[in-house]
Amino acid sequence: MEFGLSEEQRLLQDSVAKMLEEKSPLDHVREAAASWKQSDAVQAALTELGAPALLVPEEFGGLGLGMLDAALIQEALGGHVSPASFTGSGVMATVGILTSGTDEQKADWLPKIASGELRFGVAVSEKTGARLQAGVTAEGGKLSGQALFALDTAEATHIIVANTEGRLHVVEAGGSNGSGGLETQDLKTIDRTRTFRELKLTGVAATPLPAENEQGLACRRMVDAGRIMLAADTLGAGQEMIRQAVDYAKERKQFNRVIASFQAVKHMCAEMAAELEPCRSLVWYAAHAFDHIPEESSLMACHAKAHLSEVGRFVARTATEVHGGMGFTDLLGLHYWFKRIGANRQILGGPEAVRAEAAKLQGWGEVA
Repeated sequence: MEFGLSEEQRLLQDSVAKMLEEKSPLDHVREAAASWKQSDAVQAALTELGAPALLVPEEFGGLGLGMLDAALIQEALGGHVSPASFTGSGVMATVGILTSGTDEQKADWLPKIASGELRFGVAVSEKTGARLQAGVTAEGGKLSGQALFALDTAEATHIIVANTEGRLHVVEAGGSNGSGGLETQDLKTIDRTRTFRELKLTGVAATPLPAENEQGLACRRMVDAGRIMLAADTLGAGQEMIRQAVDYAKERKQFNRVIASFQAVKHMCAEMAAELEPCRSLVWYAAHAFDHIPEESSLMACHAKAHLSEVGRFVARTATEVHGGMGFTDLLGLHYWFKRIGANRQILGGPEAVRAEAAKLQGWGEVA
């Protein structure tokens, strides 16, 4: 069977890429990174293209597309290291509501997500590896505890929070400083192009998302979707680093020859391409499985996340080496892609932990 992108999917990816070329050049990324904020201009352009509505069913005012379409957008965002929210707000939150929300909740929230009126952040990192004393408990319709590395919460109107049992609850963000027992604090990571926050909850009123077929199913689906998006983001970032390395090698001269003519440099560039290109089919299949092969969804999400984390690190290091000393300077800005790949490696589980999870899913030990 030939598996490839449809004409509509190619047009979608091209449209997003062209928009990002205009709205998210490197100088704009630098400005956003310096302030540790997301880009309102890029976010508005994504909304205009329909990114928040991508996974929302047509009956709720969305586009009703699939995870592969979302992965194509995320790949473009990674390629441009765009300072915008999509992984959590555009994908994971929608998946959580679709999987676990009641009919009334879907009818209330999904149309507003699709239009951009509401923006949801997500706090589910504790289900992939909690730090000491982190975790959220639910009692009497209120949440208490601590959630780290909450994604896309800086500009969110609502946040989906997973408790220690994997049940999902929605809390109102209450502005940048939180309200009603919710305190937020920015967590600064190596990646300045995205925002992460720590949530401290003390008796925060929460609305449960109760319509689960089994305990933790919606949280599991959210994590799977997030891992696929992070893998796609690394794919896009790695592809751009290879492009920059090849272009630099064609221009940089040493001993009166462009360094691209040296066999060692050719091998470095060829090895990067050989390692990264097969990852594209892995990401595509993981996204396809999410929608059409649910019994393989979690396993393929783990494989994609773990493998892209390793290959991405290799590409980031090698592309920087091709640039020599210039690769470490802010002048070229290569470090934005390098750090983006590094952050993707750890968010929602590092490769070692994710591979261990994949082993358990295949019966090599007790499934968590």
